Amino acid sequence: MMKRIVATALAISAASLMVGCTATNAMSQKSDVIPDNKKPTPSVLINVTSDDAQVQLMSMVLTMQSAQQGANIRVLLCGPAGDMALRDAPKSVTTAQPPKNMSPQGLMQMVMKNTNTKVEVCALYLPGKGIDQSALIDGVSAADPADIGALMVDQTTKIMSF
Repeated sequence: MMKRIVATALAISAASLMVGCTATNAMSQKSDVIPDNKKPTPSVLINVTSDDAQVQLMSMVLTMQSAQQGANIRVLLCGPAGDMALRDAPKSVTTAQPPKNMSPQGLMQMVMKNTNTKVEVCALYLPGKGIDQSALIDGVSAADPADIGALMVDQTTKIMSF
């Protein structure tokens, strides 16, 4: 009888040990599922064409807000909005507006200084005005249509137009 009790106890102990080892081994295995804790950085193309100073300023307000919230921003200035990038810019883009007493060009320069935002004029802007790159403020260049086209068809890019 004593042998039977010892044999049963040994069997239970061995079974418990096997279950414990199996559970520990299973818990130590890495999962093939990678947690999606990190959101991808959103890309935003902001296309500004309006000649309205208030619209231009608001486009820069939203550009700054988007950049501060982690978006990868690219600004494309076309037509009259390209004037925002000129060293010798018209008053419409340099005149401060309420409520923060900022101008479209001034806020655009602040965005460029304080974020990684890339600002470009459309490829037709400089030749259309009869001017070259030297007419643009520092940090602004002419856009490459192929780069902008690739950004536009990228499914992860959001496109905003003003």
